[in-house]
Amino acid sequence: MNDTPHVTNPPRPADLSIAHSDPAVRHTGDRGADPVLADFEDRVRHSPGAIAVDDRGRDWTYSELSTAADTVADALRPGVRPGDVVAMCLEHSALLTAATVALARLGAVHVLLAARPPESRLLALAEAVRLTCVLGDPGQALPLATTTVDVPGPAGTVQRLRVNTPPHDTSATRLPPGARYAVLTSGSTGVPKVVLVGADSLARVVAWYRDRAGLGTGARQSLFMHTAFDPHFLELWSGLSSGATLVVAPQEARGDAAAVTDWWTRSRVTAAVLPTPLAETVLDRAWPAEVPLKYLCIGGDRLRRRPGTDVTAQVDNVYGPTEATIATTFHPLDPAEAGATGAPPIGRPLGGAIAYVTDADGALVPRGTPGELRIGGPVLALGYLDEELTAQRFPAAPAGSGDSGRVYRSGDRVVMGPDGVLDFLGRMDDQLKISGVRVEPGEIEAALESDARVSRAVVASRGGDKVLAFVLAAPGEEPDAADLLAHAARRLPEQVVPARVRIVDAFPYDANGKVDRKSLLAEEEQRTGAGLHDGTATADERRVLEHCRSILDNPTLGLDDNFTRAGGASIDVARLLTQLERDCGVRLRASQVMRQPHLRAIAALLATEKAGRLPA
Repeated sequence: MNDTPHVTNPPRPADLSIAHSDPAVRHTGDRGADPVLADFEDRVRHSPGAIAVDDRGRDWTYSELSTAADTVADALRPGVRPGDVVAMCLEHSALLTAATVALARLGAVHVLLAARPPESRLLALAEAVRLTCVLGDPGQALPLATTTVDVPGPAGTVQRLRVNTPPHDTSATRLPPGARYAVLTSGSTGVPKVVLVGADSLARVVAWYRDRAGLGTGARQSLFMHTAFDPHFLELWSGLSSGATLVVAPQEARGDAAAVTDWWTRSRVTAAVLPTPLAETVLDRAWPAEVPLKYLCIGGDRLRRRPGTDVTAQVDNVYGPTEATIATTFHPLDPAEAGATGAPPIGRPLGGAIAYVTDADGALVPRGTPGELRIGGPVLALGYLDEELTAQRFPAAPAGSGDSGRVYRSGDRVVMGPDGVLDFLGRMDDQLKISGVRVEPGEIEAALESDARVSRAVVASRGGDKVLAFVLAAPGEEPDAADLLAHAARRLPEQVVPARVRIVDAFPYDANGKVDRKSLLAEEEQRTGAGLHDGTATADERRVLEHCRSILDNPTLGLDDNFTRAGGASIDVARLLTQLERDCGVRLRASQVMRQPHLRAIAALLATEKAGRLPA
C-alpha cells in the first residue's frame, strides 16, 4: 500500500476557464470618437447614390438620408448638446434611421425605447435620466411641450417628426464621458436599470457582425429587431457603416415564420437578425429554396434548434448581455449536426471580449467545471447610471487572469470545454429550490424536450415547491399532458418533477423576444381559478380544491395539480383527510391519496366513498 498522501496539483493557466476572441477579427476602434458614424460619413461621401434604406418599397439613398439627418440635427441643435439624453419613440422606418444618425452627429446619448411606450414610463424616465427631449411621430399624445419638424425624403416627400420636451432638472444626471447609447433593462426592484454603452464598444461588435454577415455595397441587411432591444442598434449601424441597404420589416413578419421568409425572399434580404423564439419557428419549417439569405444571427434566449441540411445560410447562435454591448460570444451552427440533441453551445468570445468562468468568490475554475460567466475586454459597457450598482456588477478581473481591468458579472451559469467553447447552463438567479433541493429550470425543460413530440418547454414557479411546465408541441404532434409528465418523471428526481404540464398553442413574449413567464403564470392562475363558480366543477371537486388551496396556502392550485408535487407532505395529507371527514362523514385512506394525488382524482375517490356509504 502506498502511504504517500494525495496532493492535488493546481490547474495550469492553460487549463483554467479563460477564452479570448480571435485576434484576427478586425475592428474600427481607432477611427476617432465615433467609429461607426465615421464609417457612415465615408459612405455618404464616396457612394451618395447607393441605397441606404428600403422603407417598404421606397428607397432612400445615402445622400437623401444624410440630408434628412442634417435637418433633424439642425432642429435639435439649439437644445441638444453633446452628452444630452434623447429618447427615440419611432417605428422602424427611414425617419427613425435619419433621426438616429442626427443624434450621433450631435453627440447625444440615444435611449432605446419602444415606438409607443406607456406614458408613465416616459415620464418616469424623463425624471430619472434627465431627458432633453423625446422624438416621436405626430400621432403620439403626450403631456409634454411639443414642436414638429418637417424632414425631407425622396422625390420631394416630407416626413413629420414630433419633438417632445419634458420638464427636468438639468443637474439631475451626470453621464460618464463617451456614452453613445443607453438601454433600459429590467431590475429586481421593478425600477429599470439604465446601461450606458460607449462608441468604441459598439464599433467592435459592429465590425465583427459586418465580417460575419459579409456586408458591403449590394448587401441587404434586415431592420427588424424591437427598437427597445439593443440588437436593433447592431442591425442599423452594421448596415449604415458598411454601405449596405437597410430593409425595413413589414408588420406581418413580427411573429410569423412564413411571413419572415416571404419577406426575405420578396425584399432580397441577404443578412438578418432574429430573436431566438421566432428563429426556432423559422428553423422548424422547410427552408424555402428561393430565400436569398446568406447570414442569420440568432440571439436573445437559449436556442433549442439547429438548422436543417436544407438551410443555405450561415447561422450563428449569439449570446450577449446588454452590459457587454449586444453580443459577446458566438457559435457557428453546422447543418451536418441537424440531428444533434441538446442546446447548441454559445461558443467563443468575439470583438475583443474575454470570457472567464469563476466560482462564487470570483476565482477561476478549471475547464469543465460549471461556474459564473464573467466578461472582460473592450466590449464592456461603461456601466449603470447607478454608481453603486456599477461597482457591484463590474468588479476587478479574476486574480491570476493577467487582466488588470474590470469584468461584468453576468449572473449566467456556463461551463467551458477544453477548446474554450462555452455551454450555457442557465441563470444563477433562476435556480429553484424544490423540497430543499436546488435545481436548474433548464434541467426540467431538457427532460420534457427530450420527447420528440415537444418543440419547446418552459418552466415557471412563483416560489416554494410548486413548479409548472408549459409545453409547445412539435409540428403535427398532439401530446397528452399526462404522458409528458410521466416522460419527465422517468428522467428527473421525484422532487423536481413539475406539479403540472400545460400544453400551449404559443408562448407570450416580452419586448426583448424572450418568453414572458409572468404572463404564463398569470394566464394559468386565471385558468385554474375557472370552474369553481361557473358550474363546471362538481361539489366534491370544489370542496377538495378549496381545502387543498387552504392547506398548501396556494390560491392558484388547480384540479389537475398533483397534491404531493405541489408541496403536500404527509402531515398535509392527514389534515386534508380530517377536513374531508368532517365535511362528508367519510374517511379516505392516506395510501389512496398517495397513489392518486391529483386533486381531481381525490375528488373522485371522495365521491366513490360517499356513494358506497349511501343506503341502497
